[in-house]
Amino acid sequence: MDKLFIISQRHQQQTDAISAGILLAKQLDLFAEIMAYNYESFSGDAYYNPRIAGAARVQISADNKARVQHLLSELDADDVPFSNIWCKNLSEHACQHVHPDEYAMMLKSIHESAHFLPMDWQLIRHTKVPLMLLMLLSNNPLNQTKSILMAVDLGSNKPSKQALNRAVIAQAHKLAASTGHDLHLGFVIRLPKILRDMDLVNSRTLIKDAYQQHRQVIEEIGLDKDHVHILAGDADMCLFELSCRLQAQYLVIGARQRQGLLGAVIGNTAESILARIRSNVLVVPHHGEEP
Repeated sequence: MDKLFIISQRHQQQTDAISAGILLAKQLDLFAEIMAYNYESFSGDAYYNPRIAGAARVQISADNKARVQHLLSELDADDVPFSNIWCKNLSEHACQHVHPDEYAMMLKSIHESAHFLPMDWQLIRHTKVPLMLLMLLSNNPLNQTKSILMAVDLGSNKPSKQALNRAVIAQAHKLAASTGHDLHLGFVIRLPKILRDMDLVNSRTLIKDAYQQHRQVIEEIGLDKDHVHILAGDADMCLFELSCRLQAQYLVIGARQRQGLLGAVIGNTAESILARIRSNVLVVPHHGEEP
């Protein structure tokens, strides 16, 4: 459990993903390991002629291997091990390869559009280890500050959610200690918009009572009072606005991974938050059947 698995893709911002991954591995005192993924859908002659397709495949793989080796040399990281493979289903391979007994974290850069691709959602839903998703955008102002926001559900009594809270808190504390960033906690009291609009509930009173109700837990987490943020409203919008206000570089969030018919989702709240967020995201998985 001492390795950081770095996913490198030929068509994405490979340089930033590898360099950021190696830096994060050093900060977390982990051994970096790179998996360079190659795949191309052929058409025309290459599609109908296996020999042409095979030659193209060999050339693409060789070019990608040379690029990774050159990059590692520039980073003075020739000792970082990497594998160069041809793989159509990246998410399936990565989730099967990366086991908790050997790896502490997986890292992948987000597509240039800043939106999650299907493979990103598959990684989020099936990863067995914490998954770091890097928003590698040069014009992203959130990357200019040193703060971490962890989303914790203080109001749940379910054992599975409490276990997930502990895992999120542990990962967030470790990340903050390793990077030297300020750590903030965000907890949202779910309050439907219709109740807020009709003034049927006093949100300020709810928030004040929540601080008192969860005071002992907050003290045990060990954060300054001004680093604890309790909000009332829709969880996804509140956490998005809070991360923007803090200019959080990282968001640490838990994801409950279900099996069977619910295996395609990780929870409506988590998916809604991830669809909005523009920070780097550390997804902490929890496997369980509890709804």
